[in-house]
Formats: sequence, C-alpha cells, structure tokens
Amino acid sequence: MSATGDALHLGPGGYVPPRDQAMGSVVFAGAIGTIIEWYDFLIYGTAAALVFNTLFFPTFDPLTGTIAALGTYAAGFFARPIGAWIFGHYGDRVGRKTMLMITMIVTALGTFAIGLMPTYQTIGVWAPILLVVLRILQGIGLGGEWGGASLLVLEHAPANRRGFYGSLVQVGFPLGIAASTGAFALAGLLPQADFLAWGWRVPFLFSVLLLGVGLFVRMRVPETPLFRDIKERGDIAKAPLLDVVLRQPKTFLLAIGLKISEVSWVYIVTVFAVVYATNQLGLPKSTLLNAILLGSLIEVFTIPLFGYVSDIVGRRALYFTGTIFTLLFAFPLFWLIDTKNAYVIAATIAVALSFGHGTMFGLLSTYLPELFGTKIRYTGASLGFQVAAAIGGGLAPVLATSLTNSMGGTAGVSILLILLALITLTATLFARETKDAAL
Repeated sequence: MSATGDALHLGPGGYVPPRDQAMGSVVFAGAIGTIIEWYDFLIYGTAAALVFNTLFFPTFDPLTGTIAALGTYAAGFFARPIGAWIFGHYGDRVGRKTMLMITMIVTALGTFAIGLMPTYQTIGVWAPILLVVLRILQGIGLGGEWGGASLLVLEHAPANRRGFYGSLVQVGFPLGIAASTGAFALAGLLPQADFLAWGWRVPFLFSVLLLGVGLFVRMRVPETPLFRDIKERGDIAKAPLLDVVLRQPKTFLLAIGLKISEVSWVYIVTVFAVVYATNQLGLPKSTLLNAILLGSLIEVFTIPLFGYVSDIVGRRALYFTGTIFTLLFAFPLFWLIDTKNAYVIAATIAVALSFGHGTMFGLLSTYLPELFGTKIRYTGASLGFQVAAAIGGGLAPVLATSLTNSMGGTAGVSILLILLALITLTATLFARETKDAAL
C-alpha cells in the first residue's frame, strides 16, 4: 500500500505509479532523512577545518594539526564503502525501508557521541583515537543511507519524472551543508573561549533531535513496489556484491568515474576553501561560511532544476556541461577567492557549487541506480557512489592542503581538479543514456 492507502501493483509493462500526494510523502521521507544524514556528516568537516586541530591535535604545529584533523575527516569517507556494502547487501535482500531506519540511527548516534567527546587536554591521545572511531561510525551509516533513500524515491517515481524526483533526494546535501554551516556560523558568534570550550559541541548534540523527526517520517512510508515484486517472486540476489563486481565490472567502474569529479570539487569548495581562506589568506571564518551558506541555499533550487532538465534532454548532456565547467573554472575559482572580497567570494562559491557540483550531483540519485538492475541496485549504486566519495571526497581536502603548502599556492589544487574532471568526462563518454530505459 502507498502512504495514502493507494494500492501499488505491478503489471506487464511496469507498475501503476502513486498519486501525487503519495509521491510527495515518499519524496519527503527520502529527502528529510538525507538532510539529517548529510548534516551529521558535514558538520564534522566544518569542525575539522575550524577547531579540531586545536582541541584534538594540540601538540602539532598549526599546519600539521590541520592536516591531521582533515585526516580524521577522511576516515569517515573510507568507512562509507563499508556501509555501502553492508547496507547494500541487506537492502537488496531484505528491503530498502528497513535499512534506511538503521542507517539514520547509526549516523546520528555517532554524531551525538562526538558532541560529548572529551578533548586531548582531558584524556590525551585517546581523544583523537575515539574521534576517528566515531567518524568511522558516521561514515558507515552514511554509506548505506544515500543508496536506500535514492531507491526509495526512484522505485516509486513515474518513469518520465525520475530525474526530477531523484534530484529532490539530492537537495538533502545542500540543505545539510546549509544547516551544518549555519549551525557553526551561529556557534561562531560566541566569544572564542566559549566556542572552544563548549559552543562547537552544540551542532553535534542537536542531531539527536533530528533523528526523532527522521524516524517518525520514514516509518510511515511503504517498501518500494519494485523490490516487493522481486521478493514475492523469490528473485532475490544471493550475493549482490559479487554480482556487481564480477558480472557488471564496467558499469561499476563507470559509476565510480561519474561520481569522482563532482565529489572532489564540492569538498574542495566547502572544506579546503575554508582552510585556505582562513589560514593562508587571513580571512575571518564567517566570510567563507556565509558564502557556502548562500551557495548551498541557491543549490536547493538549481539541483531540482537540473533534475527536471535531465528528464527532457537526458542525463549525459548535463554531465558533459558540469565536467566542462569544472575544467574551465578550476583556476578562476582560486583567483577569485584570492581577491579577499567577500562579495566576489560569495558569488564565486555560489557559481562553483551549482555548476561544478549541482549539474552532476543532482542527477546521481537517478543516474547511478538506473545503470543497475533491481536485484543489485542498492549495492551497485551505493558502492559506486561511496568508493568515489572515499577517493575524491576523503583525500581531496588533505591533498589540497598539502599541495598548497608544498607548492606555495593553489595551482596544484586546480590541476588536481582538472585531472579528476577528465576522469568523469571519460566515464560520461562511455556511459549509456538511461532517461528512457525501463527500471
């Protein structure tokens, strides 16, 4: 049954889609969960850029402390493929909805626990060790969340509007950025001593309240009709991971390639840019946080727009647009930040997020799952997405910080972004168009 009680059934040519009201409930359940999950995951990146080097790595010099803090940030990314494998396996065998409930709990509890963490001054070396453990817990939860939320919406959506409805799940990311950045912008208004003593903890502790909201909403949404159908027919994959890696290796590699430029780009813009502007340019942290907040809020509108357009022109056309923009804007991105003009920086971040990130990210909840069959869709889409995130998102801020220090500027970072964009451009050339393909 649908969220409104309408029967959803399969027929020879597919299934009868839910009414708009029911589809709205499904989209809301998928999006609200991703907002919460991204908020939980992203506040760590902001904290790592602003305070973790002081609180958890005080024995290092400022540069080494920052790299160490970003290293613990990267640990969460490397845990995401583990979460994709675990939750993807059971999501393809047990169901999408059940896994989504568990992923929310795992991520939120990890985030809440970070807010309670004693610092290095209190427990010494155990502080950074526990920080890494909790960051890994966050990563495992998020690793399973994205694929489940995407499939929850995609496998309910009408065929001719999959791009649009899938993009609404992706809105969770910019809203998560906006919420996490806004939370730290408010906490940053405190005197520095109070911010370091307790203010930084508040955004982490707040996640437990969001968890209750997310669980309530998701409990009311039904399992997807496509999964119910294969379960009723007993057509469940016994080993989804092996099916993905051994039977569809090309598709799996393409999924990684389609993700890697976008994920590197967005974390350079939202994490490394904060480190660079505050440490190298001497700008107040509010300048970058406000710019990221503005850019994220604009993306809330541009991401669904790109999803809507992809239902008309196809997924690949927008991917080509996004990668070409990234190639052309890799150097101007930092030239404009170097102006130190708050208005120029705000406009630069807004343009960089929408066109270097939103054009591709907005389609991922639709495009990657469309590449895989229903039996292994959760595992295939999640693993491709999260492996790329581990490589591109986890390492990008650390590499960028090291390159800037060793080369005395951001030219190396721009070259890195260009090389990653070429990988995604190549993947797009070899990927098939899925706009009109049946799920």
